[in-house]
Amino acid sequence: MEEKSKKPKIRFKGFTEAWEQRKLGEYGDFTYGHSAPKWSVTSDATTPCVRYGELYTKFGVKIDKVFSHTNMPHNKLVFSKGTEVLIPRVGEDPYDYNHCTWLSIPNVAIGEMISIYYTKQNPLFTAIMYNATLRNEFAIRVEGGSVTNLYYEKLKDIDVAFPKKEEQEKISQFFYKIDNLITLHQRKYDKLVNVKKSLLEKMFPKNDSNIPEIRFKGFTEAWEQRKLFEMSNVFDGTHQTPDYKDKGVMFLSVENIKTLQSEKYISKEDFVKNFKNYPEKNDILMTRIGDIGTPNIVKDNTPKAYYVSLALIKPTKINSSYLNIAIQSNFVQKGIKQRSLLTAIPMKINKDQIGQVEIQYPTDSKEQEKIGGLFKNIDNLITLHQRKLEKLKNIKKSLLEKMFI
Repeated sequence: MEEKSKKPKIRFKGFTEAWEQRKLGEYGDFTYGHSAPKWSVTSDATTPCVRYGELYTKFGVKIDKVFSHTNMPHNKLVFSKGTEVLIPRVGEDPYDYNHCTWLSIPNVAIGEMISIYYTKQNPLFTAIMYNATLRNEFAIRVEGGSVTNLYYEKLKDIDVAFPKKEEQEKISQFFYKIDNLITLHQRKYDKLVNVKKSLLEKMFPKNDSNIPEIRFKGFTEAWEQRKLFEMSNVFDGTHQTPDYKDKGVMFLSVENIKTLQSEKYISKEDFVKNFKNYPEKNDILMTRIGDIGTPNIVKDNTPKAYYVSLALIKPTKINSSYLNIAIQSNFVQKGIKQRSLLTAIPMKINKDQIGQVEIQYPTDSKEQEKIGGLFKNIDNLITLHQRKLEKLKNIKKSLLEKMFI
């Protein structure tokens, strides 16, 4: 057959030859993994194996560590040589089959519902390329309803393009380093989220106690408990419909709670008409419809309008940074849920009920300030790593589009 040649938009220096396009079946051979059912994966089993669900949950584009062992007889298994590319054969979303991976370890059993691709091309490059370019090709070839199947017989006629081996190596190692950076920041992000969760449990009283398990040195007095309306004023948002064209006053809703930034606006006239009480620096906005109870502290005095799905909390007798984190504590979250309209779809809590929620707090404003400051720093670090993650993922996405055909 006549081979088609193509070139990607971005390449490493020194590579100019066109990539060769052929059918997937011409570049390698397929088979299926064999049975390694859940009941065979036990703590005392000794045969390392990869199961199809792990392609979605455990692995990236390279498998260099296994998590499961099976006790199935060896004659009923298929073992790796360390060069195979694995493609999930079963899934729920037709567009979620781009979880291909290189099994770089030999002598690992490959479970059923996995298509095994044997190729003489670079296996890491192959897995990355499949995930980057074949999502739609996989999706149009799946069969079934709520649970779909992607049989390898349907894959053989897909057009794919490979460069020379040296360029494959460069590209695969480049993206592997990006993946490692993404994993590093993901771990840092996850660790900080877990640290925050642990401190929320230990720096606020629990089990009817009035003293937290952990507190800053020098503070010993018992905490008090008051209703939120005794410590702050609570206001409703508006039912005003935003105007996306008129860039007057920024209009915030539930989906903007994490950033307090929006591309929706209302006119200055409507803002003055609808908002006698509006968010100012150190006030708190909190979701009260849908995913209720998520707060964020306002960081400046730039005029902001807010929809009825948010509540505005203006602290009067309590530190703002402390109150922002106290709302996230298990005690307050439980109180919010108890006072919500559970039968409403979506779930919501009324303004007056927000005011009735009990808040635990230290009477010493300095202790409030220290607690609020600690969690503010943790939140800033979480946001920093989240932004780095998003930036790296966007860089990777852009390069995948430009460095493959």
